[in-house]
Amino acid sequence: MAEVTTQKFLEIEQIREGVIILKNQTLRGVLMVSSLNFALKSEEEQSAILYQFQNFLNSLDFSCQIVVQSRRLNITGYIEKLKELERKQENELLKIQTKGYHEFIEGLVATGLIMTKNFYVVIPFTLLEAQAVPPTKLLKMPKVITLTEEEFQRCKSQLWQRMEFLALGLRRCGLHAVPLSTEELIELFWSLYHPKEAEVGYFPEIPPELTQ
Repeated sequence: MAEVTTQKFLEIEQIREGVIILKNQTLRGVLMVSSLNFALKSEEEQSAILYQFQNFLNSLDFSCQIVVQSRRLNITGYIEKLKELERKQENELLKIQTKGYHEFIEGLVATGLIMTKNFYVVIPFTLLEAQAVPPTKLLKMPKVITLTEEEFQRCKSQLWQRMEFLALGLRRCGLHAVPLSTEELIELFWSLYHPKEAEVGYFPEIPPELTQ
């Protein structure tokens, strides 16, 4: 029986130069977006943020996808430091208290009550958009589109213009947005399919040629 790998079910063909290339030859860019504590803002500040976000959405002439990723908070490094402090502690009472504290923190995190959230905006771009193909000719286009190097660079340039436009609009809402690099994109998708390993801070070593 032939081995079935996860890659066969993914729509991703390649990740290069900070751009995701899907199997249908369309492109995707990903912005990682900061958060803000909306509940701590005054009523006037909340209204201003909502107004700016409404203007931001109305200014878009292309689609985008907002993704929220939740996972248990990774405090492996913090726990290891506590254990090291426990080993070095000479005062027996403080040693017992340090051990009890790190066991309490480990138990608290194990309940899944402490979560961390990451926010992303996924921006698409297609070769047809770069070629400005009218809707009446879309049905006559071949189903399999080949993306040449020249076309990729042209599409990537216009995709990045969209990403910069989005980042600017989000900045007006008080949010900071940065594009993910090739390495960061690979780690993001790897973590989606290996959540347990990612939660403890493990990521596979990425060959240098894949991070260009």
